[in-house]
Amino acid sequence: MNTADFDFALPASQIAQRPLPERDASRLFWISCSTAAARHLQFRDLPDLLRPSDLLVLNDARVLPARLLGKKEKSGGAVELLLIGPAGASGAAAFDESPDALEWICLGQSSKALRPNATIELEQGCSARVIEVLGGGEYRVRLAAGSARTVAELLDRAGRVPLPPYIKRERDVADRERYQTVYARTPGSVAAPTAGLHFTAGVLARLGARGTEIAALTLDVGPGTFLPIRDSEIERHQMHSEAFFIPEPTARAVNHAKQTGRRVVAVGTTVVRVLESATDDDGLLRAGPGKTSLFIQPGFRFRQVDALVTNFHLPKSTLLVLVSAFLGRQRVLGAYAEATQLGYRFFSYGDAMLIAD
Repeated sequence: MNTADFDFALPASQIAQRPLPERDASRLFWISCSTAAARHLQFRDLPDLLRPSDLLVLNDARVLPARLLGKKEKSGGAVELLLIGPAGASGAAAFDESPDALEWICLGQSSKALRPNATIELEQGCSARVIEVLGGGEYRVRLAAGSARTVAELLDRAGRVPLPPYIKRERDVADRERYQTVYARTPGSVAAPTAGLHFTAGVLARLGARGTEIAALTLDVGPGTFLPIRDSEIERHQMHSEAFFIPEPTARAVNHAKQTGRRVVAVGTTVVRVLESATDDDGLLRAGPGKTSLFIQPGFRFRQVDALVTNFHLPKSTLLVLVSAFLGRQRVLGAYAEATQLGYRFFSYGDAMLIAD
């Protein structure tokens, strides 16, 4: 299948540069999975669109201030690093360890390619040394934290919110709060699970009051989610692996919902990929840690997810391909064209879709 089949035209003016003052004031394009029905609403209407029997599954990943700016020690050339995760198997505990004791995998950008042993002077007296060039813009680096005692402290001092490159403005203090979901808990992501950005405490309370069950899992959003498809055929694209964790209560809730004929509603493509990746041959969801490099394409058989809350995604992206697998490419592109005509806001800080009967 050609990557060009998942392209669409979008005026730059409709790429959301800032979030709305109220999270749940975003528009919500509801579209039926099985009929031609569609409605244009606000996200705060979501509780009225779901069934009391539904199970809503969230990604509670917390975004790190993982964007580090600096300059090469020798030439002074500008460098930007985006930390992806510890190179070893330290996991979440790595954020409480000394940066000097750890090596990290990062995406790097500079005027000239970084070389092994290059030292990068970061902000707030921190630095990084390139240990290995991994290819594809990835590097293994060793951080030096200055007076910071842990990785978490280093990022809090020197790190910046890793907003996507299509947001063409300076980052501001408000992004630290608005580029997190209100239920973000587990640190490790370098991009937000953006479908969840529209939820408020009020929306969650109304869902609970209606009887909708809510469960959470964690996927550390990384390059597997946001890197573009560079091949002309989507089948050739290789997804980066991303770590996830499914708590035992969430696995029980999903399995019980499926066994009793209730809908599982995924909030975001990251939740879809975790649920479908961790399903065994008997159709049961497995609890515990794991990694996924699942690339969901048209023709995929969904075994867990019955409905989807999602944002409007970039052209020719793996996320748009996943949504097309769920709803059908022609219907998705038709909905995107309609949303464009109606002035919807696109991408991370933009509006939302609900795909459900």
